[in-house]
Amino acid sequence: MISRREMLKSAAGTAALHTLLRADEGAAAVPDFKPSAKRVIYLFQSGAPSQIDLFDYKPALEKMRAKDLPDSIRQGQRLTGMTATQTSFPVAPSLFQFAQYGKSGAWVSDLMPHTSRVVDDLCFIRSMNTEQINHDPAITFCQTGFQLAGRPSIGSWLAYGLGSENKELPAFVVMISQGSGNLSDQPLYDRLWGSGFLPSRYQGVKFRAATDPVLFLSNPPGIDGATRRRYLDDLGALNAINQNEYNDPEIAARTSQYEMAFRMQSSVPELTDLSKEPPSTFDLYGPESRRPGTFAANCLLARRLAERGVRFIQLFHRGWDQHTNLPKQIRGQARDTDQASAALVQDLKQRGLLDDTLVVWGGEFGRTVYSQGKLTADDYGRDHHPRCFTIWMTGGGVKRGLIHGETDEFSYNITRDPVDVHDLHATILRTLGLDHTKLTFKFSGRHFRLTDVKGRVVNEVLSA
Repeated sequence: MISRREMLKSAAGTAALHTLLRADEGAAAVPDFKPSAKRVIYLFQSGAPSQIDLFDYKPALEKMRAKDLPDSIRQGQRLTGMTATQTSFPVAPSLFQFAQYGKSGAWVSDLMPHTSRVVDDLCFIRSMNTEQINHDPAITFCQTGFQLAGRPSIGSWLAYGLGSENKELPAFVVMISQGSGNLSDQPLYDRLWGSGFLPSRYQGVKFRAATDPVLFLSNPPGIDGATRRRYLDDLGALNAINQNEYNDPEIAARTSQYEMAFRMQSSVPELTDLSKEPPSTFDLYGPESRRPGTFAANCLLARRLAERGVRFIQLFHRGWDQHTNLPKQIRGQARDTDQASAALVQDLKQRGLLDDTLVVWGGEFGRTVYSQGKLTADDYGRDHHPRCFTIWMTGGGVKRGLIHGETDEFSYNITRDPVDVHDLHATILRTLGLDHTKLTFKFSGRHFRLTDVKGRVVNEVLSA
């Protein structure tokens, strides 16, 4: 015989175990609106691509070559430590040729020949801007909506809000590739895909280009699947007792992650085995797609993850931080990313996945029109520029063949339809059916959200 207190504690423990094993279910199971997208693939170009050399064509700059940027344009903008001591700010027109493509007439430089072929599927936002001028706070801001570390990343918010469509895979997956541009580019920290104050089961799972794509997934030597299952069952029962005693959400998170790892032991090897992909797929993504860990290979894996219902797939590609020797370095970065990015759009489209998959391409800020360091006929560098930069989006309810926003003739200030990072986040959430003001989590007495206290949905770029 047991007491009423012991019976209730036992029942609570069983309920706690049941709750923590429902880890893949989102906190907001019912969207606020009818979603136009089910998942997101975010192709994050870490280091800040130069909008002037890729998508924001400024032909009038050639007449200003080597002349000092007018004070009326710079308007006293604060400078980074890299250019604060410069005595002049010579205008550096792009060395690359631009042309208009598609029915939309989007301007694209010759660095991006493959992207130029899919412009009518893309929505370019030329008026992105951010509050941050240095890489770490700017990347952190892009990922979490706040410049200081410690808040949940956008993928974690979506995992919390919507969960995953596939119980065999995590809701949030991250992959990193090293570009051939700046090999000593800014480091990327695990906190960029962390869950912050959300339960840790919502953090991103990093896939590596290795024999074991996910660390600690394989059974230890001498442990088979049946033994592992019995071990997890016993551990789950013990954790349920502790959960009942201490009501610590991290106990639940730990158990749910054990269960996810067990399921991933069968799902991940199948996911990462590209041997059944036809040669035409590798031809589409380019030769680098056969080499694990490259941006092209990660784009192909992103498509496979999207097919399997992973909610948020984030690719980080390093190497875009080009303060010097930009013409040479940006060519390498474009070779890394152009064909694979366009291929991903085409691949999703031909498989019928683009309509409910939102794809976002962009970095943390832009680059300056003036040269950092010495300007020559065939070389220049560009410093950080938060006032304006360009991203593109496609799929998932986004208008295609659209150019949104404008900048001045120096690609320095926004002249029409500004979009800041909070606006972008609000818009991404809207495509997934979520009201950014309602997706909240109470922490330290306050209801936090991805967009903090700002953000508006950019309805002009949405098809519905």
